[in-house]
Amino acid sequence: MPSSPTLPQELEEKLSEIEKERIEQQAKDLAKANKLSYINIAINPIEPEALALISEDDSRAGRIGVISRDGKKLRMVVVDPADPLVKKHIDHLSAKGFLLTVSIVSSLGIQKLWQKYKELPQPSEEQLGTVSIDEEMLSEVQKEIKNIADLKEKLAGLSATNVLEIVMAGAIKIGASDIHLEPEEKTVRLRYRMDGVLSDVVEIDPENYQKVLSRIKINSGLKLNIHNAPQDGRFTVNYLEKVIEIRTSVLPGSYGENVVMRILDPEEIKQKIEDLGLSETNLKLIKNLLQKTTGAILTTGPTGSGKTTTLYAFINQVNEPGLKIITIEDPVEYHIDGISQTQVDPAKGYTFAGGLRAIVRQDPDVILIGEIRDGETAEIAMQAALTGHLVFSTLHTNDAAGAIPRLIDLGVKPVSIAPALNAVMAQRLVRQLCKECKKKRALTEEESELMKKVMEIGKPAIHSPTEIFSPGQCAECNFTGYRGRIGVFEIFEVDDEMENLILKSPAVSEMREAAMKKGMVTMLQDGYLKVLEGSTSLEEVLRVLG
Repeated sequence: MPSSPTLPQELEEKLSEIEKERIEQQAKDLAKANKLSYINIAINPIEPEALALISEDDSRAGRIGVISRDGKKLRMVVVDPADPLVKKHIDHLSAKGFLLTVSIVSSLGIQKLWQKYKELPQPSEEQLGTVSIDEEMLSEVQKEIKNIADLKEKLAGLSATNVLEIVMAGAIKIGASDIHLEPEEKTVRLRYRMDGVLSDVVEIDPENYQKVLSRIKINSGLKLNIHNAPQDGRFTVNYLEKVIEIRTSVLPGSYGENVVMRILDPEEIKQKIEDLGLSETNLKLIKNLLQKTTGAILTTGPTGSGKTTTLYAFINQVNEPGLKIITIEDPVEYHIDGISQTQVDPAKGYTFAGGLRAIVRQDPDVILIGEIRDGETAEIAMQAALTGHLVFSTLHTNDAAGAIPRLIDLGVKPVSIAPALNAVMAQRLVRQLCKECKKKRALTEEESELMKKVMEIGKPAIHSPTEIFSPGQCAECNFTGYRGRIGVFEIFEVDDEMENLILKSPAVSEMREAAMKKGMVTMLQDGYLKVLEGSTSLEEVLRVLG
């Protein structure tokens, strides 16, 4: 009887399936031997923006690939974990700040991964989460961009390829804190936030903006195919000899996705307490308070009032080899040498309260808590301050006096607050007058009376001023009249008398009155003093403080 003509083909297919199973089993055994997980590429999706983190040539050379990405978390697959090229790529990505989970894939699986490279645009170094602005471009930017007017001229007619680099380099050069890209009906608006105020820079063609947006998303570790949900990420910019962190927020809008990029320049956080804008009296008080080894110092104010900068200045003041300093932040914005910095991760149960408990068990001398948001965190912070730790943290209240009622509202007992607190301060940021174009003007009678009335309450008394400085306009300050910002503060120390008052659960008005009787200069008074010394304008103080 003649054999079936289909039998050889069936046999071949059967043998092929057996061989595939054998190869996959070898990969499983290798994973088990190395205490790693095994992944079958056939049933696991591969994300294009993750795959692009390693070039196809490098992937083939090391039999390695990245299949998924969640922010800075990567899922990497390898055929042979002992291959030296694997370690090279792991070290390279780890140095970029990525957190890797490594799994074993079979030799057949890696071939399926290589096929996916055909679906990608040509990958480049920029896709490693770092924008490197070349030296030639930097040199050009340094020479040509001194203000927004120069930047507008530079960006006019520029191709989409270089827009991101010029926008980033221009923002850093000019000293912007944030970059805003805002799609409108017919164009995309680019604005910089400088000294707390947004300024228009230029309009971008919507078609070019889509290319810029894709580059921003790739660098920030965001999903390219998601357009109707918020996304957050971050990347770094290599600028001269500095590595600058960029925190990215993408938000869907009526005409497209809005982007805000926060620039975290490490130079800005190296401030000394002498550079914050503290008056001579307040500076002396703070220096004395920072010599203590226990107790808490709280700083209050709204978002963007400079609280984090102040706390880091405190850390820089006390940081020395003999001390152990640990922080818990959300997120870690600036990295400081010599201290242990941790970041909250609610998904893993690492909250401010849970993290603070763990930190206390690490026997630190100084603890920085990014923000006290709930009663549990507040209670643990007060207990830490009472048990041999110097604690720095922030609260969201309008003024220094409001911190005590706020802690009580969170559920902390006054008997814990009173002995734990060393001092409470509040702050705002006001723009400094440009030294190149500020000009004198006469005070109106109404303004003079207003200032004298405010300054007569408590301390300090002032002479009768007749002239103050007001903003001018020049290219150095982008024709705003202001350049840089300085803090205005109010601080009260918790002594025995204030402790007794806190034990009575006082209202905000009682705390404020008691602090002023003991010599506290209010933020408004501090602002007026800076007006009189020519640091800022009366209009700016009234804009910020009312």
